[in-house]
Amino acid sequence: MTTTPTDFAARAALLDAEDPLRDYPHRFVGSDDPSIVAYLDGNSLGRPTRKTAERVAAFVTDAWGGRLIRGWDEQWFDLPLTLGDRLGALLLGAAAGQTTIGDSTSVLLYKLARGALALRPGRTEIVLDRDNFPTDRYLMEAIAAESGLTLRWLDPEFTGGVTVDELAAAVSERTALVVLSHVAYRSGFLLDAPAIAAVTHDEGALLLLDVCHSVGATEIELDSWDIDFAAGCTYKYLNGGPGSPAFAYVNARHLPSFEQPIWGWMGRENPFEMAQGFVPAPGIRRVLSASPGILGMIPVQDTLDLIEEVGMPAIRAKSLLLTEFALELVERWLVPRGVTVSSPLDPARRGGHITIDHPAFQDVTARLWHRGVMPDFRRPHGIRIGMSPLTTSFREVLAGLTAIRDELGAH
Repeated sequence: MTTTPTDFAARAALLDAEDPLRDYPHRFVGSDDPSIVAYLDGNSLGRPTRKTAERVAAFVTDAWGGRLIRGWDEQWFDLPLTLGDRLGALLLGAAAGQTTIGDSTSVLLYKLARGALALRPGRTEIVLDRDNFPTDRYLMEAIAAESGLTLRWLDPEFTGGVTVDELAAAVSERTALVVLSHVAYRSGFLLDAPAIAAVTHDEGALLLLDVCHSVGATEIELDSWDIDFAAGCTYKYLNGGPGSPAFAYVNARHLPSFEQPIWGWMGRENPFEMAQGFVPAPGIRRVLSASPGILGMIPVQDTLDLIEEVGMPAIRAKSLLLTEFALELVERWLVPRGVTVSSPLDPARRGGHITIDHPAFQDVTARLWHRGVMPDFRRPHGIRIGMSPLTTSFREVLAGLTAIRDELGAH
């Protein structure tokens, strides 16, 4: 189909009119702010819901201010587990008792990796890729150094995308753990997770999946994919707010023997006994260490309410339409200006964001922010366009790509 530039405004208007989720952006704070022309960074920090703004205020005055310490007995003590179960059921394809919320993603990745390695004594290698998120790489470097293990690095042929064949060539009887991201943070490459898990398990190794950039944007089925461990954050597509607590998944078959290295009172059996010596709690509670961040869990609950209303299939369908529309604009307007696409063109291998590259993009990004157009910059010279299905309209995508075109034209 041949599309002229003047068709795109009409196309965006039609896509918004036909969008089953078209009313949801209005449920978020800032959606009516005229100074924000296009927010294209929802995959980095999601918008708060209007309901969250009300509930946080009510929590301070009523639950925290009114119930005080009684709140722990009434709800807070079990909230990491009850909210974990709900998140697992709605977004992770995880049966109850395998997901908990608390700590940061970094801390949970460390806990899961160390616990997984303890389940594979005698094995000497961790397999990971050089395009994974920096924290994932740094943590594995630290763990390898303190444990005397060897890192086996993958260099994906496609930036950020580890294929089944590439992994199969790297894992062996020496592999204890494979650490990969379900959606690559830069390119948006979507891993073939069930096939990756099968290749990992064929060699007797375990798989730790980082789902930070996929949860809430793509459909995930950790149980049926036979994933061993997973961790992810809640401040991107789940709109939990800056620094909101992360979540951890431990497959039920590993829980009886899983031991994580950061022993704290909240993860002990009968924690209020304050007894001498650490005995891990049964089940997923053993992943916890300290008192969890209850305040940061409130926004996540509000987003889960919205996701339960619409369902993940509808969210994924819109995510694919958003990225496809963005890629069409990039091909028509930006590729002729020297821009390259660093994300998969195959929708089956693409998450909820795309990355485009141009030598001028670091300066362009700063100018875009001044214009109220907010993607983010990823080195060496990439603009990452993140579209959150519950909050991003097709009109915003059009406005954002138009601004990038104009800035490049002026460069």
